Amino acid sequence: MAAVSVENLCKSYGKVQAVNKLSFAVEEGELYGIIGPDGAGKTTLFRILATLMLPDGGTARVAGYDVVNDYRTIRNLIGYMPGRFSLYQDLTVEENLNFFATVFSTTVDENYSLIEDIYKQIEPFKKRLAGKLSGGMKQKLALSCALIHKPEVLFLDEPTTGVDPVSRKEFWNMLLKLKRQGITIMVSTPYMDEATLCDRIALIQNGEFLEVDTPRHIIDRYPDVLWSVKSDKMHRLLDDLRSYPHVKSSFSFGETFHVTFYGQGSPGELEAYLSDRGHQSVEIRKIAPSVEDCFMLLGRKGKNGK
Repeated sequence: MAAVSVENLCKSYGKVQAVNKLSFAVEEGELYGIIGPDGAGKTTLFRILATLMLPDGGTARVAGYDVVNDYRTIRNLIGYMPGRFSLYQDLTVEENLNFFATVFSTTVDENYSLIEDIYKQIEPFKKRLAGKLSGGMKQKLALSCALIHKPEVLFLDEPTTGVDPVSRKEFWNMLLKLKRQGITIMVSTPYMDEATLCDRIALIQNGEFLEVDTPRHIIDRYPDVLWSVKSDKMHRLLDDLRSYPHVKSSFSFGETFHVTFYGQGSPGELEAYLSDRGHQSVEIRKIAPSVEDCFMLLGRKGKNGK
């Protein structure tokens, strides 16, 4: 039995289709990522699965139970960490944890082994008000509270948004440890680099899945040779790249632009073209695609209907 199963799930806000006939399944013990930008439908999907919002149509089951008819049962079986910090900011770290344990008729001592690695990092601040914690510490406290009743399925909605890179890395190390304990984890994120840490990912845009597979398989299916391009006139480079007739696609990636060619295009010809337009120190090198490159390609195909 799948830990999460969804069929033709729909949810709209007026004319905006936040979730558009989604169908997928998450296996028990899987770390499943929902990857996409803000406004793609991730939070709406998670709120429905966490029984906090009713769908307009379709069905969803968590641990075999229907999210509409069996919501009380599901709430005892899941852990949910919303994107915005939602614990009691005027309670201490220790008080928040004890409160959530009591809500689920358990104690911190009973399930301490499940949160021990996480809680040890914030235990020195257990008397501090939650509202006074740093972003990374709030994140660890929220995860501890979501885990304290030993859930079967854990829903984490953009848990690392706004958190520093070191805390992000620590958080994902924690998730991998939890996965090894058999907990099914669904996590959403706008950070494409986090996708490679999941067993499978769903790339989402405008409430629809563009692709569902392992990160490796999605990357391996990238159809073009990818090139990184930069010059001394980066502020002009993107416009010049997009005006070159043999460039198939060009997107900004950090300090460079990622480019693909139509069949007749070549790096040498592009370098000459850019030099004619006043660019110096032109550097063009072949690179391996990332999940983000795949997302940009799939998103462009979706907009073009191809």
